[in-house]
Amino acid sequence: MATTNPSLIRILIADDHPLLRDGVAGLVADQPDMELVGEASSGREAIEQFRKHLPDVTLLDLQMPEMRKRHARAVLTNCS
Repeated sequence: MATTNPSLIRILIADDHPLLRDGVAGLVADQPDMELVGEASSGREAIEQFRKHLPDVTLLDLQMPEMRKRHARAVLTNCS
């Protein structure tokens, strides 16, 4: 999934709908200046993937299983 090229914009997709994740992943794959570093289908996975990859951009669905807006915002803010 990730090549860790420092010149690329590193993207994390977090959404509980696989079709949406697949669609966004396909769009990112077509961009020469972006790479998909992780995907998550729940709030817990999103936080784990964010901590693991520290992406430049996180596309985050705030209405997913295991997702509390306040908690996610706090974790993502403290990690960056």
